[in-house]
Amino acid sequence: MMPWPFELDFMQRALIAGLAIGIAAPLVGTFLVQRRMALFGDGIGHAAFAGVGAGLLLDVWPTWTALAVAVGGALIVEWLRSHGRATSDLALALLFYSGLALGSILLAKSGSSSIGRDQYLFGSVLTANANDVRTVVLLAITIVLIVAVAARALFAVVLDEETARVNGLPVDRLNLLLAALTAVTVVAAIDVVGTLLVAALMVLPVATSRLLATSFRRTLLLASVGGAVSVIAGLSASRGFDLAPGGSIVLFAVALFVVVSLVRGVRTAPASNEHTHQH
Repeated sequence: MMPWPFELDFMQRALIAGLAIGIAAPLVGTFLVQRRMALFGDGIGHAAFAGVGAGLLLDVWPTWTALAVAVGGALIVEWLRSHGRATSDLALALLFYSGLALGSILLAKSGSSSIGRDQYLFGSVLTANANDVRTVVLLAITIVLIVAVAARALFAVVLDEETARVNGLPVDRLNLLLAALTAVTVVAAIDVVGTLLVAALMVLPVATSRLLATSFRRTLLLASVGGAVSVIAGLSASRGFDLAPGGSIVLFAVALFVVVSLVRGVRTAPASNEHTHQH
């Protein structure tokens, strides 16, 4: 038995799925933020939205079509970026708008209701069944394991590609791995926060952890902690005040960033004043 607000089965399923993504998504987001591609997850989310529409139209499980389209879109964007065919922001814009437009067309063709559409746009973690939770947890575990194995090499690549290449690292393959990891993370998070908010859960805990961490490894750890805290607080607020869970989770991630920023500002202000007086 768990205490309120997680004493009911559907809340426990939501908590498990939410924590899995709250821990895994910021891990991938840390590398994207380091590379200054914080909106990459947003673009992939819109590609995944098109994949969801394709799945509903073809009457197959949308998770797998979303995963296929998201991975394909991520690899195309990475190819365009690495081969200089388009800048990162332009490649993302192409993916962003084409994914959203195609997704809306396919969902309309599939006869999906506006309620069903909203579930994919904003998340539906409170209605997740045991099979959904298993899928999310499996994808999250895969993400964590890959990051654990490849973190050092991925960090070297996002820090400085040319130096990593000189040191003999397979830069192109590692870039493709990061792109594919982002796609898997986005699809895993769709049930929790939806395609419109998925990038927020990948980036906001990272922004908070960068205010506190003194090393990249600690940034990864604190980002995951921040993601988990946001999930627990967001789901609690969702149950207590009858709020949308995806939006609540993201707003708590925002609040966490604001609080940490203010506390850091208050702590550093006296130190800087004291330094000024000494001079």
